[in-house]
Amino acid sequence: MSRRLSRRLALVVMGSIVAIGLVVDQVTKAVAVAHLVPGQPVRLVGDIFQLALYRNSGAAFSTGASLTVVFALAGLAALAALGGWVVPKVRTTWWAVTVGLGLAGIIGNLVDRIVRPPGILRGHVIDFFALKYFAVFNVADAMLTTAAVLVLVILFFVKVGLDGQPLTQSQTKAA
Repeated sequence: MSRRLSRRLALVVMGSIVAIGLVVDQVTKAVAVAHLVPGQPVRLVGDIFQLALYRNSGAAFSTGASLTVVFALAGLAALAALGGWVVPKVRTTWWAVTVGLGLAGIIGNLVDRIVRPPGILRGHVIDFFALKYFAVFNVADAMLTTAAVLVLVILFFVKVGLDGQPLTQSQTKAA
C-alpha cells in the first residue's frame, strides 16, 4: 500500500526529484557535449552499450525531425497540465515519485528545446546513451520511461489514486 502524504510533503518529494533529476540530466548532457565527438562512439560494453553523441531535433527514435517546435509546445502543455492539474492532487509516495520523475524528464528535454541551437523552441535534444537495437537516449528520457512504467504499476498493481484513495475495479478497467 502507498503511504499517504500531506500536501507539503508530497510537494517536497516531487520537487526534490525534479531538482535532482534535472541537475543529473543537464550535467550528463554537458559532459557528453564536452567529451563526445559525433560519429565516434565510446564503447562501454562492446556493441551493446555505448556513449554516442546525437543532437535530436525529433522525438523518440528521431521521428518527426521537422516538428521540433510542436514537440517543444507539447512539452510546455504537458508541463502545464501536470503542474496545474496533477501536482496539487498528489498525496501518495508512489504518485509523488512518479510525477516527480515525469516532470524532471519533461523539463530536462524542454530545457534543450529552449536553450540549445538552432534556437528557442527549435533546440535539439542531446542524446548519448546508445543501446544496440534500441534508441539513443538521455537521462530525461530514462526518467520519462520510468514514470510511464510506474503509472502502469500504480494503476494495475498498487491500485491507488493520486489522492491516496483505493481505485475501484471500474477505474482500473478504464485506465
